[in-house]
Amino acid sequence: MPDSWQWITAAGVCVVAAPALLVLYLGASSLLGRKLSERAISKAVLTATVCGLLASLAVLAMMLILGTRHVVVDLGGWVHTPRFHFLVKFVFDRLSVPFAILSFLLSGTIAAFATRYMHREQGYNRFFVLYSLFVLGMVVTSLADTIETLFIGWELVGLSSALLVAFYQERPAPSRNGLWVWSVYRISDAALLLAAVVLHHMAGEGDFDRLLGAGPWPEGPPSAVSGREAFLMGALLLVAAAGKSGLVPFSGWLPRAMEGPTPSSAIFYGALSVHLGAFLLLRVSPLLECSLPLCVLIVVLGLTTAALAHLAGTVQTDIKSALCFASLTQVGIIVAEIGLGLRYVALVHLLGHACLRTLQFVRAPTLLHDYHTLENAIGEHLPRRPFPLYRWAGEPVRIRFYRLALERGYLDVCLRTYFIAPFVRLFRWCDAMERGWTDFLTGDESRASGEVKPTSAGFDELT
Repeated sequence: MPDSWQWITAAGVCVVAAPALLVLYLGASSLLGRKLSERAISKAVLTATVCGLLASLAVLAMMLILGTRHVVVDLGGWVHTPRFHFLVKFVFDRLSVPFAILSFLLSGTIAAFATRYMHREQGYNRFFVLYSLFVLGMVVTSLADTIETLFIGWELVGLSSALLVAFYQERPAPSRNGLWVWSVYRISDAALLLAAVVLHHMAGEGDFDRLLGAGPWPEGPPSAVSGREAFLMGALLLVAAAGKSGLVPFSGWLPRAMEGPTPSSAIFYGALSVHLGAFLLLRVSPLLECSLPLCVLIVVLGLTTAALAHLAGTVQTDIKSALCFASLTQVGIIVAEIGLGLRYVALVHLLGHACLRTLQFVRAPTLLHDYHTLENAIGEHLPRRPFPLYRWAGEPVRIRFYRLALERGYLDVCLRTYFIAPFVRLFRWCDAMERGWTDFLTGDESRASGEVKPTSAGFDELT
């Protein structure tokens, strides 16, 4: 291997190693009961972020100098069986490198803000442990060259997101909303797991190079799969992307996620995590070309999400919820662009939108103060934007649209009634059958049946 390629490989390993070492450092100190000072935590986060950013920039520079657009860093096989193998591979191309740079850049910006915003918070160390897990998950997901590696990063992002939504655990609302977010993420993760199974059945392995072609993104050759296989695989990946990015019908969890601290809302649901579904669709975009119905479905889903999010955003009464629906509107448009085959347009749109929303979320805590100061200066209330459709629509139509916007398209109600409630009833029936069989064998009422109800506050909230 030429020395130049060895340097690229070394820099690529550093891109992943920097956030991984940060997780080990902060996590080990917490597990060992050695509480770190705020200064030590902030220095560790800054050092890891800067190292990862410099390493990713170095990879980009060397790729430009060498004129290559596709570099694979193979860390070897970890599991080998006759019909399955698990490889840890990372790919550096025109999609993964910009997204990795964006992840480090925005994560570092929010980390610098969070060290002051979370000053003297009781859960300061816990926040940054979960934050480091999120950064590691984003980097692994953006650079993954196998669906198994991508799933690892996907899970780290989901776990850290749900736990940070429930960060203020002394109040019941964050815990309930964190449980709701985690439930939706489970649907997304299940779809991604099924997609991995289908990929292994189709290609015999989980490598994206085998499915999407070894050519550089996005000009890689289309997958050598039939239209039916492409539609099945793409539909599963679309469900996974919809759950992670809050597309219809999973949009209801996004405003619930605003229960978390403002730094986590900015980096998760304004900048990076909310775009992860669109990134997944960009990664498998060669597969989309094999199925025209799948492309049409993606466009329709994206435009529907954008329309409902815009409608719901116009009636929000707090700045964070309004910003999250504004983000969802743009994500829906990005998904529609992907379905239309505008890959570079979608990528540039994604990068620019993530930077803009990060700035807006960070600015949100002081916006109301400045708003009131401006009103006091001019001596009257600032004009408010009227509800859309007010010019031509009649009163009954406007009332229906207004109620639809307030109820966020009734998506939460539909999920509770037609998806979550049947599962909860099934689990309760299984629980009752198990308790009845246990009581029959023991000849007495089991302790759990007499003392613990088969429901909980979380499930009651979901149903």
